[in-house]
Amino acid sequence: MRFYLLVFFIFFSVCNYSQTQSEFESNAFNNSNLTPEEFRDSIKNANEKRINVQLDGETHWKDYKIISQKYDTTFIDTTLSIKKYYKFNFTGKDNFELMAFHNQGQTFNKLAYDFNSTSFLPEMGMDGKYFNFKQVEDIVYYRVPTPTTVLTYRTGLEQGQVLNALLTMNTSPNFNFSVAYKGLRSLGKYRRSLASNKNLRATFNYRSKNDRYYARGHYVIHNFLNEESGGLTPESDVAFRTDDSNYKDRGRMDVNFDDAENTLESKRYHLEHQYKILEENDSTKTFLSNLTAGHIYSYQTNHYLFSMTQNDLIGDAFQSDVSDDTGLKTMDNQLYLEVNSPIVLGKLRAKGNYYKYDHYFKGVTFLPGQTIDQNLQGSTFSAGADWDATIGEFNLKADVSSIISGDLDGNKLAAVATYAKDSLFAVKAGISSVSKSPNFNFLHFQSDYIAYNWQREDYRNVQTQQLSFDFISDKWFNASASIANIDNYTYFDENALPQQTAESISYLKLKVNKAFTLGHFTLENTLMYQNISSGEDYFRAPEFVTRNSFFYTNSLFKNKPLFLQTGITFKYFTKYFMNDYSPLLSEFHIQNTEEFGGFPMFDFFANARVRRTRIYFKFENITAAFTGRDYYSAPLHPYRDFVIRFGLVWNFFI
Repeated sequence: MRFYLLVFFIFFSVCNYSQTQSEFESNAFNNSNLTPEEFRDSIKNANEKRINVQLDGETHWKDYKIISQKYDTTFIDTTLSIKKYYKFNFTGKDNFELMAFHNQGQTFNKLAYDFNSTSFLPEMGMDGKYFNFKQVEDIVYYRVPTPTTVLTYRTGLEQGQVLNALLTMNTSPNFNFSVAYKGLRSLGKYRRSLASNKNLRATFNYRSKNDRYYARGHYVIHNFLNEESGGLTPESDVAFRTDDSNYKDRGRMDVNFDDAENTLESKRYHLEHQYKILEENDSTKTFLSNLTAGHIYSYQTNHYLFSMTQNDLIGDAFQSDVSDDTGLKTMDNQLYLEVNSPIVLGKLRAKGNYYKYDHYFKGVTFLPGQTIDQNLQGSTFSAGADWDATIGEFNLKADVSSIISGDLDGNKLAAVATYAKDSLFAVKAGISSVSKSPNFNFLHFQSDYIAYNWQREDYRNVQTQQLSFDFISDKWFNASASIANIDNYTYFDENALPQQTAESISYLKLKVNKAFTLGHFTLENTLMYQNISSGEDYFRAPEFVTRNSFFYTNSLFKNKPLFLQTGITFKYFTKYFMNDYSPLLSEFHIQNTEEFGGFPMFDFFANARVRRTRIYFKFENITAAFTGRDYYSAPLHPYRDFVIRFGLVWNFFI
């Protein structure tokens, strides 16, 4: 707790100190060539606008920009909404399609699948560790007229909390930096369920005064440690299901592993920069409105550790003290040339990409008839093109890339067409085809457990084709539909060993969202239907998932300083053969023993906004004592009992 208070003190002190630097800040980012007088006037206008914003009761701080990886720009928004309530968890994302384990900081079981990613390069694996991981596309950049701090706090389960602190400022109209730290520690209600997550993020973005050179980058560190219980023992599982009064204290229940834990450590260095060779106002007349050369470099190291005392539930081991050590180093280097021209009706980017990887272990493992190498190394060179054009109310995007040489095979084709009718609605249709190698932990793995050693060279590329359709309208409803076909699907079987099936998987997902409001009362509904017409022996998902929130919103007291949002949320998914969890691999694998699901989850919430502070109270699984003890996140892993949670988000604009 002292550490979190220290982080708070440092961020608060830096913001107050930075107030004296406000003469260097400006919201006039579109014109960086300002005279000192214009610069001061822009500051004055920004401050007056901020005052007007507050007097009007508006809490959208539109001068405080957030820039995504795809250069989409939004702003810091201090309003309170049901969507922000759904995202108020340790990942910062809506977990409608996930089933959380009982303690925050643990993993999630998937209730649905998403194939929108078009990467044709394999990943490390250990997918159970990546729900709180900041990928390149998750990092955002900022432009702010004054120093800005955002503090997010949430209580944990037994001796713990989450703190996410962000500080960002512009030292000039052309340069911004940000520093953020997220720390999580939560003991959990059951034995061996401690979660300890650390994440440090630092970003910068710079634009030259003549607006021809632009650079941005980030540095990210992750450290995710989890104690792993292996789930309840059969005797404790029976005690939980029968609601044995001797085990109301969940810490008294026995678990399968006494000393197992896994850790994911990661570092990433990322840089993007570009230079405009030709501009629209250049004296040379040409059909090229803009000609830009750019470079993207990303270097990442991932390190996965697993340790425990040998346990017969997993199998025989080379030694009694199991200590697995897996690493992956990747380097991604891209050069591109981008043209913005009437000839191509938009932006066209030609790109070449050099990718290098090293998947490694502590040494060489020798087995009867097989040797597991210490390293799996290689490189690839790929080429491709992106196209982005807007024609009237239509936006068209396409991305085509293919590995043309190297140690891996892969390619992708993705195209999206979007039609927007003012702010009334938008329709989006997409098609994608991706061929990529299975993740590295399917191809190459070592463990002190004898059965968990393999090196596969016969696995074929996973082929995924998807058609998708989205209808987006705040006035009417939101809906999405996708059909995916997967060939050569890789999965972990009942023994958590890698397999690849020759059977094609056909997967349909339909999702609709609609809110009904009458006065101060709102009923917000999200319903998802899924159908697996082939491959259901290897690919598992519930048929129906629903989430419904009924809540009351109103501004209270004189001058309306308090905005209140309170109500109840119901979530439910149908029974299915829910995947089991392997802590050794940090992966989910199929099981055919028992179906899970079919239990209701009711949460009561009372949220409020006072000026720029949002306060959250949540009473989770309030009906746990009345609906039976059949709520599970995975076999032998019960979901959390009734618990009260508190949190807040605090924005500082100096």
